[in-house]
Amino acid sequence: MRTDIELVSEGVTCRGWLYVPERGSADAPVPAIVMAHGFSAVKEMRLDRFAEAFAAAGLASVVFDYRGLGASDGEPRQDLDPYAQLRDYRNAISFARRRPEIDPARIGVWGSSYSGGHALMLGALDRRVRAVVAQVPLIDAYAWLRGLGDEPLASLLAAQIAERERIYDGGEPAMMPVTGDPTAALAAPDAEAWFGAMAKLAPTWRNSVTLRSWERILEYSPLRWIDRIAPTPLLIIAAEHDVVCPVHLAREAFTRAGEPKKLVVLPVGHFDPYEAPCFTAASGAAVEWFTTHLGR
Repeated sequence: MRTDIELVSEGVTCRGWLYVPERGSADAPVPAIVMAHGFSAVKEMRLDRFAEAFAAAGLASVVFDYRGLGASDGEPRQDLDPYAQLRDYRNAISFARRRPEIDPARIGVWGSSYSGGHALMLGALDRRVRAVVAQVPLIDAYAWLRGLGDEPLASLLAAQIAERERIYDGGEPAMMPVTGDPTAALAAPDAEAWFGAMAKLAPTWRNSVTLRSWERILEYSPLRWIDRIAPTPLLIIAAEHDVVCPVHLAREAFTRAGEPKKLVVLPVGHFDPYEAPCFTAASGAAVEWFTTHLGR
């Protein structure tokens, strides 16, 4: 059911997995979901669970690591650029459309957290995408930080200015921890617990990203593109107690999106949809959406 794959994105080899349900073949191609992970994460961090749920419902999946992360090639390592990741996603869609087991006219995208924002962007920008599921998605990091008060945002902006000037003068990009430190990129307690547990499953994951990765997040706003998704069917799965991607921004995005659309709000935190018992609800909602709009 699962095979290792390599796909080329702008000359860089990205590696991942291809899941094909038993009935998928060149004579009977099936719909496919293209999927990648969120902030700094790699495919072993529970994406296999979602791909297996999709396969059980008759859907293929292309699961991959972005350039510079995990099993994929690319330099510099751990340097997160949302637009480069979008291009990797779009090249993964091209890869999927060339597989004989996959129906090129029935491609969906799934993303979670940072990649949930990417899924929204892909729905807005790429008309090859026929259905979108954005789980606990990044909507607008600048709006979220502004809501925390002036001081945190001002401090982060000052750090990014200093880093940009330092790199201009010839310095190498500085690194920061993803979690486990008060100054980490994701300092929330549930982030530390989840990444700590997932690191045991993902030996290629590194607890570091470039400091300038945060500058790029502040420049990235899927919310500004949300009205371009329709008429592509959109499902947003949000978490009521999410402190990483707040639910009020998910609700705002949903309100601004066109039909067809659906919002599912789960009474949990940001990382709970990856784990039991919440995984059943999150994956079930995604399966229902994809099979309704892509078929089986």
